[in-house]
Parts: sequence; structure tokens; C-alpha cells
Amino acid sequence: MQPYGNRGGDSGVAAYEFGSDFIRVQFISGAIYLYTYASCGQGNCEMMKSLAAQGHGLNGFINSVVRKGYARKER
Repeated sequence: MQPYGNRGGDSGVAAYEFGSDFIRVQFISGAIYLYTYASCGQGNCEMMKSLAAQGHGLNGFINSVVRKGYARKER
């Protein structure tokens, strides 16, 4: 996983990893969630990838848009 940039300084996201049709997000609690095209939609998944790479806005986007649209909690 790649460390999340956390440019805002107050994110709940610690790290991320993505592939062609998914993003895996690790939160500071240690919990890891898998979001896929099928679970949250292609557009949302791609937006999450972009925000992750920018290091800003991912936690807010998950909380306000995606919410419980994860495929599974991995840890």
C-alpha cells in the first residue's frame, strides 16, 4: 500500500492501493476496505483513485458520497 499524502492534515485515511477496477483504503484505525466498480460504481471508484493520488479529499468523499459502498471489509 502507498501512504496517503494527507495534505489537509486531518484525514482518517492512512494508505491506499488500487488496480484497474478497485481501490483498497486503509484507515488510521487499521481497518481496510475494498471498493470496486461493482460495489460503488465506476465513477466513484475512479474519483477515489484520483483523490488518493492527490493526497487530499478521500476521507471526505468516502464519508459524504460512497458511505457503505464497499465490497468488503478486509481487516
